[in-house]
Amino acid sequence: MDTGQAVVPDGTPATLMQRILDAIERVGNRVPHPVMIFVYLILAVVVLSHLLYAFRLGVTYQVIDPVTDELQTLTALANSLLTMDGIRFMFTGVVQNLMSFNAVGVIIVAMLGVGIAEESGLVRALIKKLVAAAPAGALTYILAFVGIVSSIAADAGYLVLIPLAAAAYVSIGRHPLAGLALGFASVASAFLVNVMIVPTDAILTEITNDAIHLLDPNRSIDLAANLWFSIGSVALLVLLIGLVNDRVVEPRLGVYAGERPDATEGVLSPAESRGLRFALYAMLAVLGFIALLTLPPGAPLRHPETGAIIGASPFMGSLIVSIALIFGVSGAAFGIGSGKLQGANGIIGAMQKAIGSLAGLILLLFVIAQFLAFFNYSNMATLAAVGLAGVLKDANLGALWLLIGFILVTLVIDLIITGAVAKWALFAPIFIPLLMKLNVDPEVVLAAYRVGDSPMNSITPLNAYFALIVTFAQRYQKEAGVGTVIALMLPHVAVMCVAWTLFFVVWFVAGLPWGL
Repeated sequence: MDTGQAVVPDGTPATLMQRILDAIERVGNRVPHPVMIFVYLILAVVVLSHLLYAFRLGVTYQVIDPVTDELQTLTALANSLLTMDGIRFMFTGVVQNLMSFNAVGVIIVAMLGVGIAEESGLVRALIKKLVAAAPAGALTYILAFVGIVSSIAADAGYLVLIPLAAAAYVSIGRHPLAGLALGFASVASAFLVNVMIVPTDAILTEITNDAIHLLDPNRSIDLAANLWFSIGSVALLVLLIGLVNDRVVEPRLGVYAGERPDATEGVLSPAESRGLRFALYAMLAVLGFIALLTLPPGAPLRHPETGAIIGASPFMGSLIVSIALIFGVSGAAFGIGSGKLQGANGIIGAMQKAIGSLAGLILLLFVIAQFLAFFNYSNMATLAAVGLAGVLKDANLGALWLLIGFILVTLVIDLIITGAVAKWALFAPIFIPLLMKLNVDPEVVLAAYRVGDSPMNSITPLNAYFALIVTFAQRYQKEAGVGTVIALMLPHVAVMCVAWTLFFVVWFVAGLPWGL
């Protein structure tokens, strides 16, 4: 008899959380195609920009230029896209808007290398090796840890780790969308912490020091100022992401009904083993080549003036190229060793197939690029960020409550300004001096910013890679859409926002060291 009670795919009654997430997914997937969503958003921005312009809304604020390290006093006024200048901008900037949208180039370049690795069978063989070597219960946590530390290679985690996590899950009979959620949460929602010093740390530290010097020219922090807190956060987030994925996300999805590998596919064949040896030799050769271009004094990938490798150096600026080269050469070597790719034609065919698979995504990124350009032109994001920061600044809260409020404001603003550097350049001159006057060390404020900056990255469609994740999801569930991804990620985001903030509070109250 039908009781009308909702059930999960395995037949057990659905929990309240599962019913809420199912409703979010249904509503989210009933919205129009993502391309049309951003078309409608563009129209809304055009109209709203003119309304704000008509009321002459604006803000004056100070921001640190991450290039020159100078403090600038700026005034942001609402710009209308329906004025003569606005209309000219919309029509003349279309091509430049797309060319300036870095995600497009990053995805294409990375996929040239990753496409060879996928088509040759290297990725599949590596997953077999990983699954065979990792204890079944530890696979989730291993993938979560690798996803978090992948920020050392900038955005490569989005392009490599997330699809790899989905493929690893399906290879052992688990739901691939759970693997995708695991990868996305670890790569996107924990982006600003790591167990190592990463390139973004250099930029954030410089901006922090410039803000400190507004109040105390003789005081500075160094790159490792948040290292202990970052390492502690990584341990916490690996545990949280793994538990939420295993206890909430995957049970809601139920048993995967799509295509599965048979039992014999989990064992490496002799040809694949030989291919892996070829790939290892090729990878070592490429790493050696990159080392020769980077490590010797005066090497071309060092900074031409300072000789630095980390920070604003050619090496860091070319990381995505290096990663594509490593995957491409290793994939080609695997294909030759295993007999999967036949000469240059096979390698070129793999690259063409990878680029061809991006057609729908490139169309979506084209529309997103226009939306972001129009949104930035209107200055609406800056008006919102400065307005919220001003409200918090004038609230006369104690140091701890002000820090918690700062985390909450950062979480909200991250929905519309996803760039970590851009937000910190805006917030640092406001909150660093303010909290220093309350005897809060600058590294504490930077640690609070790390907590607030990343969690929302996995649920905001303004994340440059959100559309790519929807595309990955559609490989395993054709009807998947924006609602599917948001429903997958909300449990991760909700738990992370609360638990990570509490972790910060405990660290602050206990007086633990933030870094070296």
